[in-house]
This record gives sequence, C-alpha cells and structure tokens, in this order.
Amino acid sequence: MPAITTNDLKNGITLQLDNGLFTVVEFQHVKPGKGGAFVRTKLRNLKNGNVLEKTFNAGIRVEQAILDKRDMQFLYKDGDDFVFMDTESYDQMTVTPAALGDAADYLVEQAMAIIAYYNGEIITVEIPASAELVITDTEPGVQGDRVSGARKPATLETGKVIQVPLFVNVGDKVKVDTRTGDYVTRV
Repeated sequence: MPAITTNDLKNGITLQLDNGLFTVVEFQHVKPGKGGAFVRTKLRNLKNGNVLEKTFNAGIRVEQAILDKRDMQFLYKDGDDFVFMDTESYDQMTVTPAALGDAADYLVEQAMAIIAYYNGEIITVEIPASAELVITDTEPGVQGDRVSGARKPATLETGKVIQVPLFVNVGDKVKVDTRTGDYVTRV
C-alpha cells in the first residue's frame, strides 16, 4: 500500500487505519501560533458508515487504500443473492444482500451500480441517488380522503414498502430517493 503524509490528504481519499478503512470527508490543516501544526479530519468508516473526528500531527505517514471501482450491471436474483455483470469484461459475480446493504431495496434488472473492492472484498456499492420503480401493491385512494399531505403504504416491485401520497395507485411508476427511501414524484 502506498503511504502518504497527512499534508497530502484530500476529500475522498481512502485510508487504511488501525481500526478499518476510512474515507476522508473533510480535513483542515491547522498551524497554531504555539506548538506544531496538525491536521483535523472527519473520516467515514466504509463498513458501517459512522463518522469520526481524528487529529493527526502534520507530516506523519498514513496508509492509503487503493479501491478497485467497477461499473456493474444487475442482471437477476439467484435465490437471495444478486448476480452482477462487469460492463467491461462481461464477467459475472454473485453478491450477497449483506454486502449490498440498503442498495438491495432499489435494484431492478438492468440497473447500474459502482462496486468498490479492497483485497477482493466488496467495500461499498454506489447506486444512483434516485430510482424509478413500479408500485405493485397499495390500497386505493378513497373518494373524499384528500387531507393534504396524507400518505399510505405502497409496495415497490423490489418488495420495499414506502409511504406515498393517496393519489398513487398500483401500476404507477414512481421516483424514489435511494438515500432516504422517500417518495419523490410520480413518473
């Protein structure tokens, strides 16, 4: 692994620290009037998403982790597992739902994702910020039931249940924010 100094830190760089892989969210070089310079950072744990603040002395060496990011296309579900195809080499690979995390709730056939590997292990799965999905099950909106902002549960084609406005019906295609799981609009 290449070692870099804390003076070379940039947003988005991935670091291998004692307790796992972290990506730099924010950093600030500080040179106080008294004492040595230091670098204050906010780091996001790539395994669980927790953010921690860590201070490094200026100029110390840290290990940079080089992630292998690949564009992958979701092909189909094989039991509980998801089968992806590398868009460059056309190699297929099976990914467990645990490795996908919340992204599994928004994947439909032919959907694209960026999968990041480190030492052959899947670290992160990035999907677009929104997905267009079809409503497969919901209660019909009742005439006169028009309270502004009223919501009802609806099941998406992936099996995920979200809250939608009363006017959304079965068969409607909706845009969903994949970061929060919220309904955005009808398509």
